[in-house]
Amino acid sequence: MSILTFKGGIHPYEGKELSKDNPIAEYNPKGDVAVAMSQHIGAPAKPIVKKGDTVLVGQLIGEASGFVSANVHSPVSGTVKAVEKRLLVNGSKSDCIIIENDGNFDEVEYEKPKPYEELSKEEILNLIKKAGIVGMGGAGFPTNVKLSPKNPEKIDYIIVNGSECEPYLTSDYRRLIEEPEVLIAGLKIMLRLFDNAKGIIAIEDNKSDAIKKIKELVKDEENIEVSKLYTKYPQGAERMLIYATTKRKINSLKLPADAGCIVDNVDTVFGIYHAVAYGKPLVKRVITITGDAINSPQNFLVPIGTNQRELIEAAGGFKSEPQKVISGGPMMGMAMSTLDVPVVKTSSAILCYIKDPLVDITQTNCINCGRCVSVCPGRVIPSRLAKFSARGDMESFLKYDGLECCECGCCSYVCPAKINLTQAIKTMRKQALASRKK
Repeated sequence: MSILTFKGGIHPYEGKELSKDNPIAEYNPKGDVAVAMSQHIGAPAKPIVKKGDTVLVGQLIGEASGFVSANVHSPVSGTVKAVEKRLLVNGSKSDCIIIENDGNFDEVEYEKPKPYEELSKEEILNLIKKAGIVGMGGAGFPTNVKLSPKNPEKIDYIIVNGSECEPYLTSDYRRLIEEPEVLIAGLKIMLRLFDNAKGIIAIEDNKSDAIKKIKELVKDEENIEVSKLYTKYPQGAERMLIYATTKRKINSLKLPADAGCIVDNVDTVFGIYHAVAYGKPLVKRVITITGDAINSPQNFLVPIGTNQRELIEAAGGFKSEPQKVISGGPMMGMAMSTLDVPVVKTSSAILCYIKDPLVDITQTNCINCGRCVSVCPGRVIPSRLAKFSARGDMESFLKYDGLECCECGCCSYVCPAKINLTQAIKTMRKQALASRKK
């Protein structure tokens, strides 16, 4: 099996050994949960319960309010205390349904669908929509929308992103190791939607045990294969993953479907399986709690809405007070100002550093070494784009393909002058994309 990759990228310290060998542990919140109505790209869900209502696990409490939106279900049983604005990890405030958790976790009775082989494509998509499944490895795009491209007959590949290239994160790896049969069943359900598609399960070669196990399970499947990827960041970024596995290219103006591909991450495929096989909505996800400040790094399967401070305590608490806490991985995650925020469908990790690796860094002048260019997977010139951003020169930024930056952070990582190139480019990209929408 050849090892597939893309041009550019970096090899940061992986940090995965902290949590990768510990099986996923189920954690149930002890306190109230705050279930956000904005856990996805698109319009927020509309609350359909009110203060004083009794709810069960799996009950619909937030209704999708547009084509690009997603249903939200109760992760616990209990009583609705309030519907109010709460802070989320990205710094925004969202309407949240606050549920007083009774600790019983009584569930609604799910109507089990027919075997997926007997379901029509429309029925499968409706089950995924009803369950509120969104992309759980990135921005939270509603999955039923992603699986409904304009020309489904032109989809050639369904790619399961099992690369998990961000340092420290191991939740997808544990899913691959512990329940590979579920992943394969979920992929088969997705393949039912596309008459000409082939399934690819893409895994980096630092997960050789997962590759071996899944290859054995799909050896007799004619339209599913395992692609072994070279371990390199950002191997799991959508554009890089598509190129590595199919040699097809897309840019900022195209969607994966334009290249005949659909990409979903491991946890999303698990959600699809449970929705279609059992009629169960998305109310839980796996999240990695890790870093050198954590006593017992661990992956937890947790209800959506769980307070993230509880998860730190469940992982043994802090060895010492961390200088930095990040939601997600170190490359593309967000620094957290508080731990008192709820888990949402797109929460992947809490990374805690005893010492902030950036605290003593001093920025100096660019020396035009070209290292940022050599590692850029988008094949742009980050140092030049950052200068355009600093000057507010939108015209030059666009001329030099600033929108092709995927904000992966490789350029900032290798810059000897310690210039925060990614942040500068990200700021200008945000302005450019807003202008394009207008």
